[in-house]
Amino acid sequence: MAVTDTYIGTGRRKTCTARVRLSKGSGKMVINGKSVEDYFGGRKAAHIVVRQPLDLLEVAKDFDVAVNVQGSGIMGQAGAIRHGITRALLSYDEKDVVVSDDEDGESGTTGVHGWRKLLRSAGFVSRDSRKVERKKVGHRKARKVEQYSKR
Repeated sequence: MAVTDTYIGTGRRKTCTARVRLSKGSGKMVINGKSVEDYFGGRKAAHIVVRQPLDLLEVAKDFDVAVNVQGSGIMGQAGAIRHGITRALLSYDEKDVVVSDDEDGESGTTGVHGWRKLLRSAGFVSRDSRKVERKKVGHRKARKVEQYSKR
């Protein structure tokens, strides 16, 4: 049995958690034991969201992706998978960290490929922390209040 390097990333969105395993390969993506097309069905938007980090870095054909995802709905899961893939790519990029000096005189660490800056500018590194606000007692919904009747 051959030993392969596996890079792990955990992504979250709303109430969903995705555990992503990234390894060198041919570009195969499996979500909960199914292909992306089978898992998301006709949802092209979810399919595009999941592929965004790989397409941005042009490495979609270089890695195999295996995902375990649970909770939330289709788009919440797609966002969590995107976040997890981004974190796994960053762990791959930073396995050989390079210390560099900027022209500003500041020293910092960057990955071998410098993917962090690209992924952050696209907005994939930050977790979207928005969640559904809970319903309050005496209200119809989270913020909607019963209509006031003066008489």
